[in-house]
This record gives sequence, structure tokens and C-alpha cells, in this order.
Amino acid sequence: MAVAIGPAAKARPALRMAYPVRMGKRFVFLWIDHMCGIVGYIGPNQAQPFLLEGLRRLEYRGYDSAGVAVLTDGKFQVVKIPGRIAELANLVDQTGLLGSVGIGHTRWATHGVANLQNSHPHHGGQGEVLVVHNGVIENYDELRRALKARGYDFVSETDTEVVAHLLADTLKRKRGQNPLTEDLLVDVIRDSINQLRGTYGLVILFEEFPQAMFGARLGSPLVVGVGNHEHYIASDASPLVGYTQRIVYLADHQIAVVKAEELSVSCRDRGEVFPDVQALAIQSEEVDLGGYQHYMLKEIFEQPQSLRNTMRGRIDLDNATSVFGGLSMSNAELRKIKRIVFTACGTSWHSALVGEYLFEELAGLPVEVEYASELRYRNPPIDDETLVFGITQSGETADTLAALREMKRKGHPTMAICNVVGSSIAQEVNGGVYLHAGPEIGVASTKAYTSQCLALALLAIYFGRLRSLSYEAGRRLLDQVAQVPAAVERALESNQQIQRIAQKYVDCNNFLYLGRHYNFPTALEGALKLKEISYIHAEGYPAAEMKHGPIALVDENTPSVFVMPQGFIYSKVMSNLEEIKARRGPVIAIAAEGDQRIGKVADEVIYIPAVEDFLQPIVSAIPLQLLAYHIAVARGCDVDKPRNLAKSVTVE
Repeated sequence: MAVAIGPAAKARPALRMAYPVRMGKRFVFLWIDHMCGIVGYIGPNQAQPFLLEGLRRLEYRGYDSAGVAVLTDGKFQVVKIPGRIAELANLVDQTGLLGSVGIGHTRWATHGVANLQNSHPHHGGQGEVLVVHNGVIENYDELRRALKARGYDFVSETDTEVVAHLLADTLKRKRGQNPLTEDLLVDVIRDSINQLRGTYGLVILFEEFPQAMFGARLGSPLVVGVGNHEHYIASDASPLVGYTQRIVYLADHQIAVVKAEELSVSCRDRGEVFPDVQALAIQSEEVDLGGYQHYMLKEIFEQPQSLRNTMRGRIDLDNATSVFGGLSMSNAELRKIKRIVFTACGTSWHSALVGEYLFEELAGLPVEVEYASELRYRNPPIDDETLVFGITQSGETADTLAALREMKRKGHPTMAICNVVGSSIAQEVNGGVYLHAGPEIGVASTKAYTSQCLALALLAIYFGRLRSLSYEAGRRLLDQVAQVPAAVERALESNQQIQRIAQKYVDCNNFLYLGRHYNFPTALEGALKLKEISYIHAEGYPAAEMKHGPIALVDENTPSVFVMPQGFIYSKVMSNLEEIKARRGPVIAIAAEGDQRIGKVADEVIYIPAVEDFLQPIVSAIPLQLLAYHIAVARGCDVDKPRNLAKSVTVE
């Protein structure tokens, strides 16, 4: 039997979200979490160093408890704790935890508070099975009742322990007096997961079978790292950097048998499949801080390069168009498209709003922008000439994935704009665009957002050239796109000035962000950044809407951030700004270099390079990201791991 080690924890409220699940003829609400982290190792070396380092690299996903386990001499050793990985590492050092096969997990509290009993890993049966799990099991309650009736005792409130006992029960029934074999265990896992409703990324160890760890996924990602006489498993690729350059992305309904010397994968519907081994596209310096205080600041300053990576190979000046190799539709098919639907969540939804302006202006295509969480439950009339684009940094966002699946089920072509190669959404859509922005570890998205806006600009030019955009216009637009990375580099030079401004307004508890046309979504994104990492209440509005209600909030302690680079609507935004000043509201303006007028009105002016209107959202975002960052740092916030948030929201 295994022993769980860790200090007793006080029960405390967990951050949770209500999730409606049908139970018979009614709905009940389960309380579920954001994205947790999984790591595993099997090979000739000690597992513990990789497990702890892997969990540290997954801290950005958000968690409130952590645990590791190894299998030694036919017995599980488990160390878990409600708290941080640094505390877990101290406990591991005290216990030794020696073994060459092991698993680890970081958890947001879901079914049950964040305490020792609810932390992963979880045992099944009499301790013969050990499980870590990401996702949510919707029918856990009915399975729990059935297992209790068969004599299984539960020590936690989690849905994961239900899976562990279910595996032990299935093994008991199937094994009988037969020896334990790999085929039998795969059969046990297959029968068990066929009884589950919901999403899962599972890594499973069996006490009597130390030569393998087993992985299974449905809707929650798992990646296998292929090493030299060793293998790794993780919930994303970041823990594998520096350990291996070869990875396998598991697909839904696949089961992996991971041994030191080999990897085999089977699919529920097709039997054994040949693993698609790919090169790991992340370098070690991309997941290191590199001298920066926080990942968020590092990623803000990486944007000139991330933008160059997004546009690399996608500009064809000879034909005055952009180039995309992954759209999976011919030019003739794309010309028949009469409408675009963008669906996304959070920051990606803001980039979709930018895309709406871009496609309507440059391509002449009507666009609708839908929250994925709403689209998945609506039944909007969408005709055969509509193309649906999902936009996501992680490629694992549950609502966006569900919305795309629903649209695909109805026969509509689906595309994705995504940053993570091999992610669930990337595997499921008909085609799409990778951002190549590099790994984004800070929870608040920065470089992925600007790369999304740039990719959308290039896509709008591409669709425009298929339709009515002239050669001359296409060439002019692409020349301007090529100047964006340099403009962003210059915008970053305002960092010290913004740090001073942040100190001036650090004690304000309400902000308004205002912009018009292309910069209305920028205002929304700026407000979201401030909310996410500084916990200050902030609202973004179209500047003209300010007088239809929000102006009532204006006073001497409520700064208004105006996003107003030069453009055809500049004078209108200036009028809105003067209304704020007339009511003694402080104004921070994001303005184009050379704008002399704004300095006479605004309290603070942050100048950025002048670019064309359609590229302003990219350059304007830079000072807003820096302002949020410096205010959060001044308030003592953990900017990379803000409270209540996780990087990938893989459940509803």
C-alpha cells in the first residue's frame, strides 16, 4: 500500500465554476476546474527530478495542490501537498522518493476543497492502481454510488478517485486468476473509459506492472516524449524541453502504453495505430526567464520576433498577396465564401473583433464574431457559404473546441488560428493557420494576441486578393505589414515612461479604456489585461459610447486610457477625450508620434510609431500590456500566475 505524505490542510474555499450536467430529466451543477498539469517518466534514471521540474514548468496553468508518486519494488510512494511546488519539493527531499517510473500532477480544486485528501495522484482498489487526471467526469456521481455499493471506500471528494476505483474494479473482474499482461491492462482501461462521460487526460500506473505507464485522452491533451531508452508524458510540451526533441501528440480516444524502450498506441475505433513522432518545436531558451523578472515581461519584449515569425514565408510581393499553406480549401472554394464567423474566448475574442474590421474593410466579406461559450449552445442560421474560424492561443479551449465541433457536425468548413502545434483544435479542424509565436507561459496573453491580429491582417489581404483587392492595393498593404515588427520595437522604448505612469496611478481602483474603430477591440484588450493581473476593475468601451452611461463613473480618481493614434476618426475621439477632461477625469493617451495636439489636453501621453489604421491594434497593444504589467508589479501581484486564472481553460 502507498502512503500519502503531507501536512494536514485547513479546508478552504476553492475557485470553482458551475457546470450543468444532465442527471436523468434534470440538470445539476458540478463544480469544475481550469487546466491542471500532468507529468510522467519511465526509464533508467530517477523519475523524481523530471517530475518536479516538469511540474514547475506547468505552474503557469494555475493550481492549488501538487503531488508526485514513484513505483519502487512493487510499491507506490506518494508525496502530495495542498500548496506550492516549492513546498512539495521540500517534502520530496525529506522522503527521498527513489524510483525510475513515476507520475506527477498539479490541481485546481474541483470536486472538493484543496486539501491533502483531494490532491492527486489517487489510488484505486486496495492501492493497486494509481491515477492522475485532467478534465471532468460528468457521470462521476452515479459511478461513485455504484462503486460504493460494491464495497469501495472513498477518501476524497474527487471525480478522479472514481476513475481509479473503476479501473481497479474492472481489473478485478477481468483478471480472475489470469496473469497480468499488457493486453489485459489495455483492455481494462478501454472498458473503464468507455463508461466515462466527460473529458479526461489520464496517466495510470499499476502496482504489479512497473514496466509501463498508460495514458488515455478525450478532450484533454496528452503528449508523449520519446527519449533514448526512456519516455516521458505530459499535458503539454513545455515540460519536455531539454529532455527530448521528439514527441507524439495523442488524439482523442487513444490509449498509449509507454515503456522505457518503446511506445505503442491504440485507438478505440481502429485498434493499434502507428505513432506520429514529430519534432519538438520549442527551444530551452523559450521556456526560461532569460534574465527577465517575469515571463509576461519577457513575452512582451519578444513581440518583434514573434511577429516576424508569424509573417515569415507568408508574404508574396510578386503576386501582392499573402501565402497560407494550411487552409485546405482551393482558391475557387474560398471565392465562394460569402460570410465569415469568428468564434473565440477572452483575448482571442478581442482579436476576432479586430478581424471583423479587417475582413470587412480589406476583403469585403461580412463577419460575425461569436463568443464560443454562447455559440455552442445556440442554433444560429448559417448557410453553406459561411466559413467558421476558431481563434485560440492554446488550441485546447473547451468552449471553442465544442463550438467548432458543432459547426463541423452541421457540415460547415472549420478553420483555426492557433499557436500550439498538435493541439486538440489543430487536429480537429479542416485547416488553419499556426501563429509560430512561440510558447506563451504568462497567463495573460501578450504575444499571441498581437500575432493573432497580424495573422488576421494577412488573411484579410489573402481573401481580399481573391475577391476585389487590386494588385497595387495588395502590394501597398503588404509593404506596411512588413514594417510592423520595427514599429513594435520602437513602441517598447516607452517602457520606463510607462513604469513611471504606473506608479502615479497604482492606487486607482477603476479605469476606463476607450477607443474607436480598429482600436475599440484594443480598448477591450487593454482593460482585460489590467483586470487579469492587477485585480483592478477596468472597462473597455467604444469611445463614443462613453456618454451613454459610463461617463457617470468619471471622477478625479478614475483614469481614462484613450487609444487614439492618428486616423480618420481621430477628431471624434478627441471630442470624447475633452468630455472626460471637462469632468476632471485623468487621461492617459496612446497617441502617434508627432501628434502635438494631444499633449495639450491629456495628463499623460505615450507615443507610439504611426502606422496604418488596420495595423494600429498591434502597435497600440504594446503600451497597454506594459501599463498593466507595471501597475500589477507595483501592487505586489503575481503577474505570471494571477489568482483564479489558468492559461488553458479546457473545461466549461
